[in-house]
Amino acid sequence: MAESYRIRVVQRFADIPAEHWSRLAGASRSQPSTVYNPFVSHAFLSALEESGSATADTGWLGQHLLLEQGNGTLLGAMPAYLKNHSQGEYVFDHGWAEAFARAGGRYYPKLQASIPFTPATGPRLLHRHGDDPAPVRQALAAGIKELTRRHDISSAHITFLPEDELPALEDAGFLHRTDQQFHFLNTGYASHDAFLQTLASRKRKALKRERRTALENGIAIDWLTGSDLTESIWDQFFAFYMDTGGRKWGRPYLTRRFYSLIGQRMADDILLVMAKRNGRYIAGAINFIGGETLFGRHWGCIEDHPFLHFEVCYHQAIDFAIANRLKRVEAGAQGEHKLARGYMPITTHSAHYIAHPGLRRAVADYLDRERRDVAETGEWLSEHGPFRKVDNNSSNNQ
Repeated sequence: MAESYRIRVVQRFADIPAEHWSRLAGASRSQPSTVYNPFVSHAFLSALEESGSATADTGWLGQHLLLEQGNGTLLGAMPAYLKNHSQGEYVFDHGWAEAFARAGGRYYPKLQASIPFTPATGPRLLHRHGDDPAPVRQALAAGIKELTRRHDISSAHITFLPEDELPALEDAGFLHRTDQQFHFLNTGYASHDAFLQTLASRKRKALKRERRTALENGIAIDWLTGSDLTESIWDQFFAFYMDTGGRKWGRPYLTRRFYSLIGQRMADDILLVMAKRNGRYIAGAINFIGGETLFGRHWGCIEDHPFLHFEVCYHQAIDFAIANRLKRVEAGAQGEHKLARGYMPITTHSAHYIAHPGLRRAVADYLDRERRDVAETGEWLSEHGPFRKVDNNSSNNQ
């Protein structure tokens, strides 16, 4: 990286040229120089803002860090937001906020470097392909610390980042936190049946029975992508999202316009798994297709049927990943029920800069204990996965 650079902060992705951002994040899955992650694409992040889903009004004020040479060339970037709450993050710090408030501190606002409403691992300290990432990451880590100081706020949090970004942040004084998700790891299965053959007999029979039951009552499954994603389809999927999201979260995060925008800008990176009965769609799940990973996000339904959620969200995602030679399925946050369906425990990472010394000491002590608990739980769950013991080790060491 050139010695002369600056950190600039912008509030809107509309003020960042898409072609400049794409040199860091990749423009599409067809770009061979990078492993494409759809959630850090300009198309996805700008759609969140333009649709009114992630804005100052919803508690997500853009504070995106741009690392530039003196001539304005973009060297690195970090999507970040100034937040007055901890909703839509999936890495829970409510206990820290409450403890700091009891001690007379003010936890909010805080800085959050993440993808709104999206618990999926992906790059957070972006750099140009081919450049040495270390100095870029160091500069961005220093930049978000300085932004924390300028705002005179409690903390900065970088969530669902890849493990190789941690050293630069730990060197800058960030604390390391771990958590757990469940991912399907495709070891080169020729078919779904080939995957099933690696499971213990009892588990294999249970999943076959579960899939048959899910499609009873005349239910059929469609995969929709690209030009299939019409406004009519989005209307139907949004109805599912609002019904299920309203019951689960109280207020769904994403607006109807968000789906129109991503349908216009990244339809080839989207897979809708839709369940149809009696000529109409009754349930669906949205997935995003990365360079190596299928990312399952949220689902909704307007009819309840046994095991339909598991079929639409988990089994169909495995089918698609195998058919398209994707290496993994990330099926979102939490959910030990995924283990029985072939999704194994995977450690996720976040980094936290706590400005107040007292709060920092308390959080650091808590995280030391939490990391041990996460590691022990992961080991136990791996031992109790659905795979035949002869295949278990090879399945988990991907």
